[in-house]
Amino acid sequence: MSSLPIRVFLVEDSPVSLVILQRMLSSSTDIQVVGTARNGIEALQLIPQVEPTVICTDFYMPGMDGLEFTKQIMAEYPRPILVISASVQPDNTHNIFQLLEAGAVDVFPKPGAGLATDYELVKQELITKIRVLSGVTVFTKQRRFPMTQSSSSGSTPSTNYPTSTEARIGLNTGPKRVLALGASTGGPQALQAVLRPLPASLPFPVLCVQHISEGFLQGLVNWLKAECRLHVKIAQAGEVPLAGTVYFAPERSHLELDRQGKFLCSVSPLVDGHRPSVTVTFNSVAKFYGKAAIGTLLTGMGRDGAEGMRAIAEAGGLTIAQDEKSSIVFGMPKEAIALGAAQHVLPINDIANFITSKVLPKKF
Repeated sequence: MSSLPIRVFLVEDSPVSLVILQRMLSSSTDIQVVGTARNGIEALQLIPQVEPTVICTDFYMPGMDGLEFTKQIMAEYPRPILVISASVQPDNTHNIFQLLEAGAVDVFPKPGAGLATDYELVKQELITKIRVLSGVTVFTKQRRFPMTQSSSSGSTPSTNYPTSTEARIGLNTGPKRVLALGASTGGPQALQAVLRPLPASLPFPVLCVQHISEGFLQGLVNWLKAECRLHVKIAQAGEVPLAGTVYFAPERSHLELDRQGKFLCSVSPLVDGHRPSVTVTFNSVAKFYGKAAIGTLLTGMGRDGAEGMRAIAEAGGLTIAQDEKSSIVFGMPKEAIALGAAQHVLPINDIANFITSKVLPKKF
């Protein structure tokens, strides 16, 4: 492992926020702030000179905003980008997540003044993000995923699907199958790739656990609503998961299923360092759905989800791990593969079609 410090460049127009960020990052001996700029125009002039490892940027800046800046960085000087911005509000949700679509890797809430109580926690979370990003794979070309029915054979079996209404009614016993997805760093982009091609008439629900900084989950949900044809929402305790709907584990809560197949949202202890935990959801899915469960682990750091994927495999379900080449961080999928829990290892662009080709032509 290199002993050289992680070189960070900050693009921030707020003097107060800039001072806080510099103070936080400079407290770590393995991180060096090598430059700052007030907007994207200044940053593009300075970045080639200082050669940063990681770039941090806000969205709203004078002259050139974060989106245009990210696009130009990806085209001219690709580096891992962390979006540091205020928690996503309804009116700017799409803007923040457009940066991820343009090539930024992750988001983090902007630290403000008056952080006396949480300062150390926020500082450590930010430092951890920077360390993770310093080793990620940067993809210079982002791909859009058309909302069309397709399969690897080129056929379009959509005429055999029930309509969206048909798929969602008459479900007093619940759908007979489920797709469970787990992701961390790089997850929003990966989830877009998997969910966008799926038909609105998908005859089973999708359960998602995404590790994301607090305050950004609703923004992610709103962004994905606009990006795919499935219903997308945050799961609520007591709900029965419906076909054609994507449910995200709530912030700071594990997502499980009770004996009737209704959602349980608990604040029980962290698992694999996380709450919500992918493993907790996968274990519950394996127990309730058994061989009708599909477990998919996407890009992310750590090992959360690996044990849960093994539970799905042992229950007779279908398991898929994103491959190393298409993963921004090949951690969680790698751990599942090492456990022998991943039956299939696929590029992110192939996962949706693989799932539909495996299960949609069948009656379940």
